[in-house]
Formats: sequence, C-alpha cells, structure tokens
Amino acid sequence: MTQQTQTPGTSASGADDVLVRVSNLSLSFGNVRALRDVDVTLRRGEITAIVGDNGAGKSTLVRCISGVHTADEGTIEIDGEKVAFKTPEEARKAGIETVHQNLALVEDLTVWQNLFLNREITRGFGPLRVLDRGRMKRAAEEMVSSLSVNVPAVTSKVRRLSGGQRQAVSICRAAGFSDGLVIMDEPTAALGVQETARVEELIQRLRADGHAVLLISHNFDQVMRLSDQVWVMRAGRCVAGRRTAATTGEEIVALITGAQAA
Repeated sequence: MTQQTQTPGTSASGADDVLVRVSNLSLSFGNVRALRDVDVTLRRGEITAIVGDNGAGKSTLVRCISGVHTADEGTIEIDGEKVAFKTPEEARKAGIETVHQNLALVEDLTVWQNLFLNREITRGFGPLRVLDRGRMKRAAEEMVSSLSVNVPAVTSKVRRLSGGQRQAVSICRAAGFSDGLVIMDEPTAALGVQETARVEELIQRLRADGHAVLLISHNFDQVMRLSDQVWVMRAGRCVAGRRTAATTGEEIVALITGAQAA
C-alpha cells in the first residue's frame, strides 16, 4: 500500500473544497507551548479526524477554531477569508458549531427549548416582543425530522432521554444552525453499541448533507470507519496527515507514538 502524506490545500483526489485552513498556528500558556506551527485543512462534505494522545494539542486546536482561544501566531481561514474569533459566539456566527463532550444541554428544558437556547425566536414590534413558541416547536420538529433523530417528541424534557437521544439532540442543534463546520468532541464516548451506531449514522448524514465534520476521538476503529482524512498530533505539533483509505489503524498508532516518522 502506498502511503500518502497530505499537505494543506491538497487531497488524494485532487479536489480542493477547503472550508477551514489552519496555517502555522502556535499558542502558549505561560511557559507551556500548547501548539507549535500547526497546519491542517478541513473540507466540505468530509469527516476529518484529529487524533493523538492526551496533551497532544487536539483540544487546544479545536478551541482555537471554535473561538475559545486566540492563537499567538498563525492564521485560520474560513472560505479563504482570514478570521480571528475572540468568542465562541463569533465562531457560531461564521457557521461553526461544536457538539461538546458534556453536550451542554439543560435537563429540565424540553428538546425544542434546548434546540433554541440562546437563539430564541420572538414576535412583536420593537421592545414589545414575546417568545414565538409555536414557531420554535415547528422548526424543532423539522430539524429533528430532517436528521431522522429518534426522540419521543420535541416537547419531551431532556432528562427523560437516553444518552444516545441526548447526543442526537446536541448534534441536531449543531446541524440546524451550522452552514459550515460541525465539531464533534468524543461524540460516542459514553454510549453503548446500538446508540453509538445511531450517532455514527447521524455523523455520516451530516457529511452527506455537505457539512464539514471535525471528529475528535480516541476510538481508532471509529476514526477508520467514519473519516475521510486523519491528522495526527503529537506534543503540540501536527506531525502527519493521511487519507483514511490509504492508511491503517496500525500506522496511525505508530505515528501517534512516534514509532513511525511522518
């Protein structure tokens, strides 16, 4: 098998539909160099995985892309335009949504209320506005239906949902408000086999709908099943990139540990 190392802006197929381009990104926290000259690209209609040991820099990179951290050096481009997000809200306005490992759902609110949390639709004039509950419920039903999310009803409280259903609601919220990138941080870490399969189907549906999906996962089998591109991080650097079809789980592990050079 011929191994292929990717460089930003290229793909094995020759396509160049880059949504996010990270170039020479570096970030330090005091004397700790968290990121060192990181280069990665994320494409529309692809699932891109970032893998590495704990402390490799994966989460820090994701937080830079999603507006939690601001890099010391380097650039992030969205559709070829340089961006410098100062808050997650700025990233969300640019079409970047994150499905956090803790899901960030409010258990005592309903599904539709969680979907529109901090994005409430109102009606009225000027300062005399009230929540348009009917419109939000209808929109929530459309969002859930479009992804075939398995929840009892959008009026159900989140606390009554299973772990897989909660993850599905979080994915649905991200997909419903993102027109670009959906970041998935360990999306199936606490789920059983059947719920994991359903969530993976949702992730594949996001790709089919044209989203770029960034997957952070320690599950190498899952990475090899779902991803189109894998970037390997070690000690704050992006040390290698591979098209998933042209590599193996064994090679990825060797790249993570340093047993194999990029």
